[in-house]
Amino acid sequence: MKDKKYKKLIVWDKAMDFIEMLYKTTHKFPDTEIYGLTSQLRRASTSIALNIAEGSAGSSDVEYKRYLNIALRSSYEVMCGLELAQRLRFLEINEGDHLIKLCDEISAMIYGLKKCLSK
Repeated sequence: MKDKKYKKLIVWDKAMDFIEMLYKTTHKFPDTEIYGLTSQLRRASTSIALNIAEGSAGSSDVEYKRYLNIALRSSYEVMCGLELAQRLRFLEINEGDHLIKLCDEISAMIYGLKKCLSK
C-alpha cells in the first residue's frame, strides 16, 4: 500500500470539507454547548475523515473495512446530532438539512468504498 493513498479519495476530501463547514456552523452554537453538542459533533465529524485515512494504511481490506465501519457510524452520529441541534434551535432547519444531506452523501460514498473492497 502506498503512503497517504487516502488523499486521493474523493470521500476523504468531501469529509474534510464537511468538517470545516461543521466547525464554522457549531461556532455559532451557544457557549453552554462547548463541552456538549458542539464538542460531540466536532469529534464525530472529525472521526469520519480520520478513520478513512487510518483504515487506508491498514494491512488488509478486512482491516480497512473495519475503519470504514467506524467512519460510517460516526457519520450517523453527526446526522443525529444535527437533527438534535435543529430541534434545540441551534441551527436553522435549512442549514441543518443541508449539512445532513452532505453527511448522508459521505455515508453513501463510504458504503460504496466498503462494497468495492468486498469484491
